[in-house]
Amino acid sequence: MVSTDEFKTYCQLPEHGFKHGVCNHNSGQYVNGTHHTNSVEGFWSHFKRSVKGTHVHISPKYLPNYLGEFEYRYNSRSNPGSMFSRLLASF
Repeated sequence: MVSTDEFKTYCQLPEHGFKHGVCNHNSGQYVNGTHHTNSVEGFWSHFKRSVKGTHVHISPKYLPNYLGEFEYRYNSRSNPGSMFSRLLASF
């Protein structure tokens, strides 16, 4: 299940096998049942603030590496004490 805003390109998701739910931000709708974009918007907001505050610039070549790091941190945010030990255990 993919929840998005009303951007037209997303309408093609069902053609590619995805279930798709929409929130129409243009009409002031930010939640439609279980569909919302708050989580992904929160992730990008955190990522952009971190880049501007710490790294200032990221080249396109290394963007996937930085996204992977921030994805790990974001997904581990509910248990930050175990982040380091889980990271070491992955090697």
